[in-house]
Amino acid sequence: MKIPGVMIAAASSGSGKTVTACGMMEAFREKGLQVLACKCGPDYIDPMFHRQVLGIGSENLDLYFSEPEDLREIYAEHEKNADLTIIEGVMGYYDGMTLDSERASSYEVAKTLQVPVILVVPCRGMAYSVSAMIRGIAGFRSDSNIRGVILNRISPSLYPRMKKMLERELADTGIRIVGYIPEDEVFRLDSRHLGLVTPENIRNLKGQMERAGHILSQSLDLELIRQIAEKYSGLEINKCIKKRNDDYRNKFKDHVRIAVASDEAFNFYYQANLRMLEHLGCELVPFSPLADQKLPEEIGGLILGGGYPEEYAARLSENVSIREDIRAWIAKDGPCLAECGGFLYLQEWLTGTDGKTWPMVGAIASGSERKDRLVRFGYMRAEALTDGIYLKKGESIRGHEFHYWDSSENGKDCLAMKPDGKRSWECIHMKGNLFAGYPHLYYPSNPVFAERFVERCRTVCKMGDNFRESPGYKETNLGDRNDDRRDKSTDPACG
Repeated sequence: MKIPGVMIAAASSGSGKTVTACGMMEAFREKGLQVLACKCGPDYIDPMFHRQVLGIGSENLDLYFSEPEDLREIYAEHEKNADLTIIEGVMGYYDGMTLDSERASSYEVAKTLQVPVILVVPCRGMAYSVSAMIRGIAGFRSDSNIRGVILNRISPSLYPRMKKMLERELADTGIRIVGYIPEDEVFRLDSRHLGLVTPENIRNLKGQMERAGHILSQSLDLELIRQIAEKYSGLEINKCIKKRNDDYRNKFKDHVRIAVASDEAFNFYYQANLRMLEHLGCELVPFSPLADQKLPEEIGGLILGGGYPEEYAARLSENVSIREDIRAWIAKDGPCLAECGGFLYLQEWLTGTDGKTWPMVGAIASGSERKDRLVRFGYMRAEALTDGIYLKKGESIRGHEFHYWDSSENGKDCLAMKPDGKRSWECIHMKGNLFAGYPHLYYPSNPVFAERFVERCRTVCKMGDNFRESPGYKETNLGDRNDDRRDKSTDPACG
């Protein structure tokens, strides 16, 4: 059985891929189809749109994180029950990891997964030149697999004439004009700091995407798009899905509960990471550092993912009870993975977006504040400089960084390296069962990393109450520290 899907791509960022993909998902859902979503690249934000705004599970597809064979398996496993899969591209269609490379680009993902591509073309200020743009992009590679075009920002009255002209000019290419997107406020997404999505944004955006879906159900030829997906999609599920997950389940049968921070402040998680942990026998228990007073009961490990702790610094700081519980967990060497936002939270202090400095967990002797530019951005590989619990010296795991905040102590236990090898920097705190730093890690790039973490969590789980009741677990008291920190919050040295 083949997997019917299409990729929504464009010549550049800002062309309307996100709103087109989301609106199209909504339009097909209104017709009763089981639609699933994917996103090219390491981005967390667009998948959050897919999941939270549309209620559709979303998967990151990334050829830096995954080898082609693994990517096909990830895609097949995710999409096996879908009537239609919509993949949102990243940047321009051919834009890859470096200036002169198509590696890990939307084009390379589409080629690897054998999915047809629908090109979104902004038409404002253009007419006949649109045909040249389409020909140039589609013909840049002979196997571009661009099968359809959506004309963006065009009036309903002009569309029929543009469609007729383009069909004439593109007749020898086989590329179909599948519809248009009119000028309408509903198709405009405000700029967001780091793609910021708050609950208020989500409520507004959900209604916005519903309206967008209704409009696109009229302005797009949904039946033609589905025909393109069914005709030109090439992957067969039974040839891609392996028995790796069953092997995991057979090997790791012991049950273990792992607490996963999940609220407005912490919500950046790769689905592949969470799925791998589940295949390793983990029950992922969500909790909120903003609202809960303590960690969940009977856990063997803790994961603090990325997100926006700087936006909620005051509320995180004021929840002293759970900060004490987390600090005690780490002081007792409870297994913990913390990345980016979670790393900020574990430090002694954090300067929030309100400009004030707030006490945090205090498990790492450092603090973080905003810089005037993006500190680090893009793919990286973290190689251990010493033996740690989850990474041994010389071993590495792949990841991604994107942050404006920087720490006074980023860690020195791993060396982060760009894919081209031209830049490197020290990162990561590896101390006992703690692994914390700015990089967002992709566990499947080194499955042993996740396996070692889960085994450590199992050890703690088997100890049961003895772990928390053993001497030293409650040896910290953040109440006094919090008062001291607030008294120093105006000290320039604190940011």
